[in-house]
Amino acid sequence: MSLRLAQRTNKSISCTLPAPIKGLNVRDNLSDMGREYAIKMDNYLPSDTKVSLRPGFVSYVQTEAKVCTLKEYHVGSSAEFLAVSGGKIWNISSRTNPYSYDNVSLSEDYCQTAQYKNYLYFVNGLDVPKVYYIDDNGVEHLEDWGFSATSLQAANIVNVGVSKQRLWFVEKNTLKVWYTQTAGNVSGTLQCFDLSQVSRFGGRLIAVANWTQDGGQGIDDLTVFITSEGEALVYSGSDINRADMWTLKGSYKISRPIGYNCLVAYQGDVIVISEDGYIPLSKALPLGQVNASAYAFSDTIRGLVLARTAKYATKKGWQGIIYGRGGYAIFNVPIANQFEQHVVNVNTGAWCRFTDLRSQCWGEFNGRMFFGSDDGIYLFDEGYSDNGVKICGSVEQAFHNLGSDNLKKIQLLNPRTKSSSAYALVIYTNMDMEKRNIDYEESIGHSGTTKWNEAKWSNTLSPIGTKWGVINETDIQSQWIANSSTGYKASIVFKTKTKGNLIEWYETGVRYEVGSGVL
Repeated sequence: MSLRLAQRTNKSISCTLPAPIKGLNVRDNLSDMGREYAIKMDNYLPSDTKVSLRPGFVSYVQTEAKVCTLKEYHVGSSAEFLAVSGGKIWNISSRTNPYSYDNVSLSEDYCQTAQYKNYLYFVNGLDVPKVYYIDDNGVEHLEDWGFSATSLQAANIVNVGVSKQRLWFVEKNTLKVWYTQTAGNVSGTLQCFDLSQVSRFGGRLIAVANWTQDGGQGIDDLTVFITSEGEALVYSGSDINRADMWTLKGSYKISRPIGYNCLVAYQGDVIVISEDGYIPLSKALPLGQVNASAYAFSDTIRGLVLARTAKYATKKGWQGIIYGRGGYAIFNVPIANQFEQHVVNVNTGAWCRFTDLRSQCWGEFNGRMFFGSDDGIYLFDEGYSDNGVKICGSVEQAFHNLGSDNLKKIQLLNPRTKSSSAYALVIYTNMDMEKRNIDYEESIGHSGTTKWNEAKWSNTLSPIGTKWGVINETDIQSQWIANSSTGYKASIVFKTKTKGNLIEWYETGVRYEVGSGVL
C-alpha cells in the first residue's frame, strides 16, 4: 500500500475588528448583531473612533447621612450648589466650608426642584415647599414658599415645573395641578386646574413639561401633563385663564413614567424615563409638526431597561441628566441595594453602562458633574480611580465570523490601545455564544505583577492576563498576544482593572487558521 502525502496550504488569515464604538446592544439577536456593537460594555465609553475607560471620582464633601438631592442655583453670573441630606438643605458651593440652613427641616430628602427667575423651589410631598433665593443685597434666603390657595394643603405638593412663564405645582395622589394666577408670579394665590375632567385613564399626575417644537422657547411651546398611567395631556396656548388661548391638542398614551424625576430636557425635546425606556416625547407623541429626534434614546438597550424597570420601578433614585462637558447623558438606575448608570453618547447614540458608582442622585455645578452617595458628595470625571479604588472595565464585543463562515482556530490577538501608563490587560475570545468569564488581572505596580518586558507575558499555555506596557502615552500599542479558541463566530473580551490610567481601545487585529475537514 502506498501512502499519499496531504498537500498543505497556508490557512492563516488576518483581519482587523474596530473597537465596538456603536456601544452596548441588548436589542438584537446575538447571531445578527453588527461587529461594532458590544453585548457587554461596563465602565467603557464609546466615542466616534475609540472606546475609552470611564473617568473616576474623588471626594468633595463628606456628610453624616446620604445625599438624595443636588441642585445648582443661578443668579446673575454666579452660582450656588445646594444639597439635601439628613433632613437639611446644605450649601456646598465651597468644598472647604459647607453649611446647612438650620431654620429648615425636611421629612424627605428626595426632592423635586425647579428654578424660576431667581427663585429655586424644593418640594417633596411631605413638607411645605421651600424656596431659596439671593436678594438684591446678596443675602441668602431659605424659607417656606410664598403661595397659598383655598383647599390646598401645601405639604401635598410633590412636584414642580415651569411652562408658559408660570410655575406649576403637582398635588400628590390627585390629577390636580396648581398654577400662578398671573404669569411671572413667584408668590401669591394659586389656581387649581383639575385634569380629571379630561383624563381618559385616571391615575395621578406625575410631572409637568414645557415642550418646544422650534428648538427654543416661544409661541410653539406646548405644556404637557404626564400621569401615572402613561397619559400625556398636551395643551397649546399661553394663558390658561382664557379659553381662546388655552387648547387641549390631545390625550396620548405613552409608557408609564418612573418616579417624579422622570423628565430630562434636551435640545428642545423632553425625554421621559418610563417603563419602556428613555423615550423622547417627539417619538412618543404622534404630532406631525414635531421635529423628531434623531433616534429613540434607549432603543439599543431596551432589553436592559425593561429588566430594570420590571423589578425596580418603585425604588427611589431614578434620574436623568445631561453632562455637556462629557458629551453624554447619564440615567441613574437603582438596582437592589446598588445603583448603575445607563450612559449614552448624545452625538452618536451609543450606549454603555457604568457600575460601582453608588449614586443616590446627580447634579451639575459650574460645568462639573457630581453625585450624592451614602456618605457625601463626590466630584465625577476627576482622575482615573474611584476615590483611590481601581476601576474595573469589561467589554464583550459582538460575535462575528471574521470574514469566514468556516470553522476557525484563533491563534493571535493584537489589541491596539493607547494608555497613560502600563496596565494589565485580560483579552481572549469567546466562541459561538459561549459565556466564559476569566477574572481581571491587577494593574502594574501592585503585588504579584510585572511589566510585560520583564517576564514571560503570554504563551499558548497561559494566553491571557497580559501585562500591557506603554512606551509613550501618545503611542498606540500594537503587540500580538497568544490566544487559543476554536469555533465559527468570535467575541473579543477586553478587561482591565486599573487606577490612575486613561485607556483607549481603537481596534483589534485577529489571526486565525481556517479549518479544512476535521482539525
